[in-house]
Amino acid sequence: MLGGVMTTVGEFFCGAGGMGLGAKQAGFEHKFAIDYEFDAVASFSLNVSRNVLCADIKEVDIKELPYVDGFMYGFPCNDFSILGDSKGLEGSFGGLYSYGVEYLNLHSPKFFVAENVGGISSVNEGEAFKKILADLGEAGNGYTLTVHKYKFEEYGIPQKRHRFVIVGMRSDLGLKFEVPEPSGQIVTAEEALACIPSWANNHEFAKHPAKVVERLSYIKPGENVWQTHLPEHLMLKEQLEQKQHKAMSNRYRKTHPNKPAYTVTASGGGGTHGYHWEDRALTNRERARFQTFPDWFTFVGGKESVRKQIGMAVPVLGARIILEEIRGLL
Repeated sequence: MLGGVMTTVGEFFCGAGGMGLGAKQAGFEHKFAIDYEFDAVASFSLNVSRNVLCADIKEVDIKELPYVDGFMYGFPCNDFSILGDSKGLEGSFGGLYSYGVEYLNLHSPKFFVAENVGGISSVNEGEAFKKILADLGEAGNGYTLTVHKYKFEEYGIPQKRHRFVIVGMRSDLGLKFEVPEPSGQIVTAEEALACIPSWANNHEFAKHPAKVVERLSYIKPGENVWQTHLPEHLMLKEQLEQKQHKAMSNRYRKTHPNKPAYTVTASGGGGTHGYHWEDRALTNRERARFQTFPDWFTFVGGKESVRKQIGMAVPVLGARIILEEIRGLL
């Protein structure tokens, strides 16, 4: 409550609700949220707010949406990620940020929060990011921007997840958002995965072929399949063909128990699920722990759908820290 009035937020590309739950924990009320993934919308409705619509943003009449004090969106990162083709604004997802700009132009909320991958600053030789920032800053009656690449592991989140977060304060308010100071608390993977209760959902263990288990037994915690010496019968096809060494690959990469986890990803082929130091794939509940979702948060859908929802999310704690700072500023 600010001045006796509940401060409201609205959200595009809300996913399962990482940013949404962080906003709720920070004291904001959702007036609307939109996503086109059915399972993600079901997860959001079950855990965050029922004020959520399953729809393609391209088909939504944005001028008919209500005013909110804060607008949030993690616009799709597919065309900005270093793991993809980095097509930037030329890709099928790259231009979707413009729907958020349209909302700002039509409704002029007091603030906005936009999130995207660290690679967004380098695609199209940096020109895409410059245009996005210019469009956001000039939207509505103008916004004062604070742009920062967060290393979320510095804020007590048990995951090396580096993301740009753009906070815009409406210029007429005379306010500028200051980046919260890192907590300095480093949470390890082992600490994050301790004592998962038996009642927690989405904690199904994968059944691996014997060859996968044997391959994992050779890989040290914190390393991937390219950083170890495997017997020939356990090598990947790319290794047998002597393709370039991929030290940064996430193929069969193991989590190190004494360090924060690697970035939780949304999807990918064989060997990209993220692996426990106990020679098995991480469960979705373990991935959710790394994303700081509470254990009561139940994801709707099959295992791969849930994996995608978790990997696409903003860490709940990261969103909460940023939005609490905004509430204090307001």
